[in-house]
Amino acid sequence: MPSEKIPPCPLAKKCGGCDYQGMPYEQQLREKEKLVKKLLGNMGEVRPILGAETPYHYRNKVHAVFSRKRNGEVISGIYQEGTHRVVPVNACQIENEKADEIIVTIRGLLKSFRIRVYDEDTDFGLLRHVMVRTAAATGQIMVVLVVRTPVFPSKNNFVKALRAVHPEITTVVLNVNERRTSMVLGERNIPIYGKGYIEDVLCGCSFRISPTSFYQVNAAQTERLYKTAMTLARLNKRDRVVDAYCGIGTIGMVAAKTAREVIGVELNKEAVRDAARNAVRNHMDNIRFVQGDAGMFLEGMADREEPVDVVFMDPPRSGSSEAFLKSLLVLKPKKIIYISCNPETQARDLKMLKGDYRVETIQPVDMFPFCGHVETIVLLQRETL
Repeated sequence: MPSEKIPPCPLAKKCGGCDYQGMPYEQQLREKEKLVKKLLGNMGEVRPILGAETPYHYRNKVHAVFSRKRNGEVISGIYQEGTHRVVPVNACQIENEKADEIIVTIRGLLKSFRIRVYDEDTDFGLLRHVMVRTAAATGQIMVVLVVRTPVFPSKNNFVKALRAVHPEITTVVLNVNERRTSMVLGERNIPIYGKGYIEDVLCGCSFRISPTSFYQVNAAQTERLYKTAMTLARLNKRDRVVDAYCGIGTIGMVAAKTAREVIGVELNKEAVRDAARNAVRNHMDNIRFVQGDAGMFLEGMADREEPVDVVFMDPPRSGSSEAFLKSLLVLKPKKIIYISCNPETQARDLKMLKGDYRVETIQPVDMFPFCGHVETIVLLQRETL
């Protein structure tokens, strides 16, 4: 694990995206472990945090917003924390290096192709954002051009010029976002080169990733996270498993290797479609996916008195809903594996499960070096079986 002094980022004070800039990585890990102990330590013993082999350039999804200075110069980068002021970024210590290079190349092509960047004040211009997704295992790269309208001038020549510099790009997609909104991506995706998706391999399973699919940004640490979660779950061929908030099916697919049956539940329609394709891709016939609200689905299972042995839950940063947690208490699975990227909301949710479930294990994992976020796996065991 790296212990050398990390060189300071020249954008640290302007950007605000990395909380631990300039801090040695071992100290970052101590700070995160301390935070988890503060929030969850009263519920059980906190295991030593699982740190990354390298804290650099791990983000496989890089997003850049495009804007124009008063003198007409086009810039790309990120919003300064808490503002809509764009901080120009050419390279970032935590982002995939190739993705950063591609974004710089796109910025350089705009003038010759007479493509205007979007102005959110006037609602005029074409290019709003660029997102680049990279797959660590396969080397595939997706470029997503977020545009105000689907009419992209000389799109074939633009792709040709881009791939002349970066032939490793495997697909280019227009994502149409016509709304005046702070949301980055719109709902319509138009592939203009390649398949419109990329594939990656995680824990021996192959996954299809579309522009709007949720996929963990740190591939190496995600492998450790999922393997640790499976070790804690101790699944066997008799177990019936529910993967709540399943996304494109990553956790559920890994669980399906060992369990008798897995049901994945996800609200996002495109993610469910990708999940179903992933199951076919991996020749798994013991997993199925349901599009809908996870809490309502669990309530339905409880009403039908369907037995469930293990529930995996990986909710958004805001945590789980009260309705979902109540449905868990009605369904009464033997074990719950609660994976969270926000131990504060996780602590809140665990209090609601207390009494019916006891905390067996608390395992922090550093998914986001340099950033203040920390992932935590909590194993809960039902008190009365």
